[in-house]
Amino acid sequence: MNQRKGNRRRSGGMRFKPTAGIGANNKKSQRAAAAARAEVLVNPTADEEPVYESQKHAREIQRAENKAAGLPADLSDEALKAKIEAEKAEKAEQVEKAEQADKGEKSGESKEKGKSRTSGRREGNRRGPRDRRGDNKNKDKPYEPIEIPEQPAKGIVGTIKAAADKVISRVKRAFIPLNRQHKELIINVEPLESRVAVIEDGVLEEFTIERNNDHRLVGSIYKGVVKNLEDGLKAAFVDIGFEKNAFLHYWDIVPNNFDSNIEIVERKKGKGRKQRPKVTQRDIPKVYPIGTEIIVQVTKGPIGTKGPRITTNLAIPGRFLVLLPNSDQCGISRKIDNTQERQRLKQIVRNLTIPEGMGVIIRTAGQAQKARYFVRDLAFLVEEWKRIQSLINNKKPPYCVFQEPDLIERTVRDFLTEDVERIVVDSKKENKHIQETISRISKRSTNKVKLYQDTQPIFDRFGITRQLQSTTTRQVHLKSGGYIVIDETEALVAVDVNTGRHKSSQKEKDSTILKVNLEAAAEITRQMRLRNIGGLIILDFIDMKSRRDQQSVYQKVKEGLRRDKAKTHVLPISQLGLLEMTRQRQTESVRASVNDDCPYCSGKGKVKSVLTMSVEIQRKLGEILKKRQRDESDYQLMIVVNPKVFHRLRTKDEQLVIQMEKQYFGKLSFRPDPSYHYEEFRIVDLGTQKELARSES
Repeated sequence: MNQRKGNRRRSGGMRFKPTAGIGANNKKSQRAAAAARAEVLVNPTADEEPVYESQKHAREIQRAENKAAGLPADLSDEALKAKIEAEKAEKAEQVEKAEQADKGEKSGESKEKGKSRTSGRREGNRRGPRDRRGDNKNKDKPYEPIEIPEQPAKGIVGTIKAAADKVISRVKRAFIPLNRQHKELIINVEPLESRVAVIEDGVLEEFTIERNNDHRLVGSIYKGVVKNLEDGLKAAFVDIGFEKNAFLHYWDIVPNNFDSNIEIVERKKGKGRKQRPKVTQRDIPKVYPIGTEIIVQVTKGPIGTKGPRITTNLAIPGRFLVLLPNSDQCGISRKIDNTQERQRLKQIVRNLTIPEGMGVIIRTAGQAQKARYFVRDLAFLVEEWKRIQSLINNKKPPYCVFQEPDLIERTVRDFLTEDVERIVVDSKKENKHIQETISRISKRSTNKVKLYQDTQPIFDRFGITRQLQSTTTRQVHLKSGGYIVIDETEALVAVDVNTGRHKSSQKEKDSTILKVNLEAAAEITRQMRLRNIGGLIILDFIDMKSRRDQQSVYQKVKEGLRRDKAKTHVLPISQLGLLEMTRQRQTESVRASVNDDCPYCSGKGKVKSVLTMSVEIQRKLGEILKKRQRDESDYQLMIVVNPKVFHRLRTKDEQLVIQMEKQYFGKLSFRPDPSYHYEEFRIVDLGTQKELARSES
């Protein structure tokens, strides 16, 4: 069992779907799992009588605890917390009123203003991230896009064209009132990194960062060499020019069928089309022996100690299509849910002149596009593939024959849809590059590109910097008063939902819990996109008794994941109240790529307390003093410690040190050293200047 688990970890492959399937096809296993969980919850062991049943006595214990503290017997923990918070708020208000009185603010008008300011500050502290992001400062007032000064047109033709565009836009607003979200792409370009943000009505929905020295691995195509075959792992290791060989599982060599997110479109097969020989896993060691040249595409970048993951199923993305050079299958994204539109796009796919042996997939961006756009996109992709084939034939491995475009070009390709109002960039060079890129796709859309030249940083101007702060903190506050806690570990990501300071009566408790859970579900899916969290994710929502409420939260999570470009699989909320899901991890999370481990605590986030260090030092001193043979001479020891530990030893623990000196006939002196770590100490014999002990690093 442990060996299989180790093999699965070394493979680096993230499984997003159980082998038995999810949903109706796996009812038998779900019933068995539910029965097992129920048995564990009800009867910990069948043959053994439980000594203490906490659920049975919890009420009795709580009543006794309340009585001992002088509180009402039936007071719940939630009510007690609410009472304490109310008392704190009342005391704070009284203190502030007293301060105002000392300052001479005696008039009734000034007191009322001070009270309103006080309540405003308290209310402001309870606002959730959306209030702090600035999108809900005034619910009645709709969001207005930030105005950017237009660049002066060059020449008479440019002036006339700019004036005509203004007139057309005003006419459209007058006769066709726009009632939609304001979606904008904000691009920040700096010497060392580029950042792209997608905001909708001022709310940050997508965020991507790319360092200029980073290799754009995911999506790139390489000509590599098979270096090793591991039949036990069912994997090949391919040299593509990096320090670690890339991982190629046998399933990624065998021609794959489409993902569940893609619907297959049948096309008429030509008379002369040849059937490709089927390759099975048994044939792979013969077809691809060690030393064989192979063309692969990176599907997942290196993460931690894992090398990149690759596949032989190549896919070259375009604006509206994805070209599949090694597969003759065609399909349409299932995210296009309009039935009539799907039928229209299927007909377009059937009418396309696709080279023999190749296939295409219509992307979500192809919705409502004309047929000529697909023809033009296909021609561009075929030309790109011919260029790649030329490099494959002429270059020696390992060599990169196709590199995924940089972040800015990739963003324009993937996000420039009809609902995007404008693209704002703060670099003249990239502004020109973006306009050239868009002109190859749609010359009409070049008017959406705006150059930002204000002195205030572009992310500050659009309120993005303030919103990004929530993506780096462990705790994220919700508008309703609750909060979520996100912890990333090597094995999984744990997300905990809490009600926080939200006050409600017992009757409204269920509705309050549902409200907080629904808001948390929307915020969690947003945080996963912004933080680029991947792998196994466990969501611990507040316990809900109603199955209908659990289903509502489950559907809310699925709804929030629809806009996620990464592949996800979600399971319903279990009897333990946990929602389990997986999210495709292509690159490291924003936290891992932006942050380094703390050099002081080595990434633990905790250091030993001064009390713990005092105990350890006294334990070590006792060990040293006990070994010494007692005589008339003084045994002098010097202990060098951190100043804060020194303060503890010379104040609270001073009597213990004196008692130790008397008991073992020794003389102990302490010296603080600011250069010493919190957990570091050194014990030296002053007579021989020999080091007797040192803290373990």
